[in-house]
Amino acid sequence: MSVQVIRPVPPAPPADLRRTDAHPDYWYPIAWSRELKPGHMLARSYAGEPVAVVRAKSGELFALENRCAHRQVPLTHGVVQGCGVRCGYHGWAYDAQGRCIDVPYLGSKDLPNGVRAYPCREVDGLIFIFPGDPALAEARLPAALGAKANASYKTRELNREVAAHYTFMHENLFDMNHQFLHRRQMGMIKARCLGRRHGEDWAEVDYSFSRTEGAPTVGEQAIIGVIGKRGGGDLTDLMTIRTEYPYQRLRVWVGGGEPVLHVWLGYTPLDKDQRTNRTFGYLSVKRPKIPGLLQAAWPFVTMFTENIFNEDKQIVELEQAAHDAQGQDWNNEVFPPIKDLRALLARCGVPAAA
Repeated sequence: MSVQVIRPVPPAPPADLRRTDAHPDYWYPIAWSRELKPGHMLARSYAGEPVAVVRAKSGELFALENRCAHRQVPLTHGVVQGCGVRCGYHGWAYDAQGRCIDVPYLGSKDLPNGVRAYPCREVDGLIFIFPGDPALAEARLPAALGAKANASYKTRELNREVAAHYTFMHENLFDMNHQFLHRRQMGMIKARCLGRRHGEDWAEVDYSFSRTEGAPTVGEQAIIGVIGKRGGGDLTDLMTIRTEYPYQRLRVWVGGGEPVLHVWLGYTPLDKDQRTNRTFGYLSVKRPKIPGLLQAAWPFVTMFTENIFNEDKQIVELEQAAHDAQGQDWNNEVFPPIKDLRALLARCGVPAAA
């Protein structure tokens, strides 16, 4: 009598995080408010889908699928009329809800189907769309973007297209152990993880920093001069980085009180495979008590932060290139906060269709 040996089914390999799409049931920044004047449209994209962002002459803001239901040409090649748009090819017209309201040569009866409309709102100078279930939109609208609306901070825009999956962006900011990358900008800095916390849709990590060799650069001196510095060689008392899906923020405290530095970031996937993203964000610096100090230091703050962000952009694009060459995620992660973050991104995202 033979004995059948039943072997346990091995667990399925974890889904490739770089093939996990951003979840559509959240608001994603798609343009700056200043870019869109009344009576004009902007052509944008979300995860490969063309979007027309429209501001009526009255100021009403709305967003439509950027292709006419007739010949599929972009609506942004047409004109804004009232609280709607008219295609520039045959003149088909659509209202702010995407309904076809006029075909000039057809009459008012039996009008064809319209186009998709996206919930669209402005928050703190950024235009957002909601590509998922509209019923969830209002409850998930961000109330504020970092310290942008706080007059006690001076703020600059962060805006760039990055040829990398949005998850690389989250990991890059969350993991401050990559300070060696920025050695030309900051000298040799050591990050120390003070603690971590996480929940169903968020993860957070705390750091302090100390210099191990070299002197501060001009840009770094400008930052330190504005935000302050305590003794003992520390560059900051506390830095906290939080991913609250799908956004990120970074805050720095020196000696308690309000954060002296506040960064808010949103990553909008551009192509269907989500291998590129547009990073929108704000970097806000607390105004010091000395009048004019921040204004004088601002060119150096801008130069320093731009150099840091350019190095981050280059490295995550190299990560994406390595992933594409290997065909899958070979990352060998050992840092517990990043393990927390990766689990969060996998849990909150949507596995891409095979």
